[in-house]
Amino acid sequence: MDTAIKVAFASTDMDTVNQHFGSAKSFALYAVDREKAELLEVAQFGDLSQDGNEDKLSVKIDLLTGCAAIYCQAVGGSAINQLILKGIQPVKVHDGSKIQDLLVDLQNEMKAGPSTWLAKAINQNKGPDPDRFNQMEADGWDE
Repeated sequence: MDTAIKVAFASTDMDTVNQHFGSAKSFALYAVDREKAELLEVAQFGDLSQDGNEDKLSVKIDLLTGCAAIYCQAVGGSAINQLILKGIQPVKVHDGSKIQDLLVDLQNEMKAGPSTWLAKAINQNKGPDPDRFNQMEADGWDE
């Protein structure tokens, strides 16, 4: 899965998205490409309330380093800003959204033509095109 992106889901049952980002008890992290989705890990957290305590966010955001997105029921403004700064797209979904359905939707979007955030995430995982200089030369580029 060389071109896979990593995404996370705020879930207590690893089947549905059923948690607010800040108070999430666990995340399911997946690698996803056009053809396959693979569970990488499940991260567990202690009991966290929606209390405005910003310290609890840093642990979660650090865990999500390298993720393109976090799917959750809700996410506060401060958390959104911190996630965006780390290149992680927060995606709000309805309570009970099935993780498998969201993975299929994500794969379909990859195949059909990704949205802006998804295209950016995919391109971050690609190395430079080895033929880019040949293409530049074919286009008449000259120093």
